[in-house]
Amino acid sequence: MSDLYLVYKNLTRKKLRFFLTLFAIFIAFLIYGALSAFDTALNAGVELSADNRLVSVNKINFTQPLPISYVRKVQTIEGIEAVVHFNWFGGYYKDPRQQVLTFAADPENLLAVYGDDLAIDEEHHKKWQNNQQGILVGRAVAEQHGWKVGDRIPLNSNIFSKEDGSTSWEFDVEGIYTGKHPQADTNGVYIHYKYFNETQSFGGDYIGWMGIKTIDPNLNEQVIKSIDEMFINTPFETETVPEKAFNKGFIAQLGNIGLIISSVVFAAFFIILVIVGFSMVLAIRERTNEIGVMKTLGFSSIRIFKMVLMESFMLTFLGGIIGLAVASLFLGFLNKAPQFPLADLILTNNILLQAAAVMILLGLITGIIPAVNALRLNIITALSRR
Repeated sequence: MSDLYLVYKNLTRKKLRFFLTLFAIFIAFLIYGALSAFDTALNAGVELSADNRLVSVNKINFTQPLPISYVRKVQTIEGIEAVVHFNWFGGYYKDPRQQVLTFAADPENLLAVYGDDLAIDEEHHKKWQNNQQGILVGRAVAEQHGWKVGDRIPLNSNIFSKEDGSTSWEFDVEGIYTGKHPQADTNGVYIHYKYFNETQSFGGDYIGWMGIKTIDPNLNEQVIKSIDEMFINTPFETETVPEKAFNKGFIAQLGNIGLIISSVVFAAFFIILVIVGFSMVLAIRERTNEIGVMKTLGFSSIRIFKMVLMESFMLTFLGGIIGLAVASLFLGFLNKAPQFPLADLILTNNILLQAAAVMILLGLITGIIPAVNALRLNIITALSRR
């Protein structure tokens, strides 16, 4: 305990230097926590992708449609457990700036394919299935707009219009779904495809893509081949891929976000490494005489070596923990911000474990040189320095 007190007193001896060094470490771990959480949220769709789920889109481009008749044909293929089809609605609430990720879906098979990800009260799910004007709302969207079960809400489309020329559809909130995983995306809402198809003024009887659940992941290749061969040389050829590959490809269109984030974090820690390392070397050099006195009083070289390392670790962990704590608060604020389309930004256990490993490594690298110097320091040499 006495050694910890001495370490603390030495660390805070020059308060301005201590504060500035601590602040530099704090900023580094704040950046690390925020960017790592963003990267994890961005790739949550990839990480949570089921091995036995496929996505089938138009071979030309996923923005091109497919005939609704394809769904029944795909359902007959051996090895498929369930198929659900979707259409992009392009919705917004009241104002075009309040975008809502709206999908026209088949209510009968949505949970049959994605039931491992989405959690919803069974009674509410049945009510949504039975009400063509019903809407199934994600928790994040409901909290953002203050929607609750029983509300009747208007949603506009910036793509489609109704037969009467209006772009506004009225829906009844029949259920609010949550994710079975902490980072499951609940930013979307689902409306009935049939209601959407019957009321739109153009593009009827077409779908955007199909979500397909296979009986066994080992059958994926066989199912993919069967689907794409079924529609080869037709006006609407398909491209079927595993869900994980589809989500990766979608994210890749944004650029190599992971490389950008890694580069920023590496640059931040490299600068911090130089700053903290220099500060530790300078601090120990200033205390050369004191170290000589401590050795004269009976402090062993190994004990002083440990104390210098403890000083480095204490500084690193203090700044790192504060940085991660502030990052967590900042992420919580972002999660509640309107128009935030990603899954919840959270500091996962993996991020925290990596941060702890970085703290240990940073403390060791910045403290080992001054600690070794203190270990080797001769009493006569130490006392003779000015």
